[in-house]
Amino acid sequence: MNQRDEQEFAEYFAAKRDSVRRTAYMLCGDWHRADDLAQTAFVALHRRWKKIRERAATDAYVRKTLVRAAIDESRRPWRREWQTEELPEPPQDGFDLGEQVVTREDLLTALREVPPKQRAVLVLRFFEGLDVGAAAKALGCSEGNIKSQTARGLANLRQVMEKEEVARDGRE
Repeated sequence: MNQRDEQEFAEYFAAKRDSVRRTAYMLCGDWHRADDLAQTAFVALHRRWKKIRERAATDAYVRKTLVRAAIDESRRPWRREWQTEELPEPPQDGFDLGEQVVTREDLLTALREVPPKQRAVLVLRFFEGLDVGAAAKALGCSEGNIKSQTARGLANLRQVMEKEEVARDGRE
């Protein structure tokens, strides 16, 4: 790449680094993995930077690369998590961060339970604010698929959050 292209990429990276990382976190639920996914997306973008003619489409390219990387990563056998009945550390008595933090944490925990493709659709639709058509384009599938994945993802999210609420009520 020439100096001008490198400068343009550096400016784009500086402007979008945090938002791409936050989106990656919403997809995987782990900041370390989010950093890896964001890095994967930016490396892929850097490789193709000279070939991207429409700079307005850059965000869509990064988003699509990020979602595909998250789905691919979730399929890797060493990334599968195993749930246990015991927590590694007992909860501390008298520790209350407030209802807003609990709600946010519950949402992120529940989002991790949703299958990867449904999670990707939910993040693109509700976190990134994409409409059905844009989400379909980002994921390379039909609008009908996005609609059904959204409905299934929301149903799964509600189900997981209801289980968490019942479990939390049982602990209180």
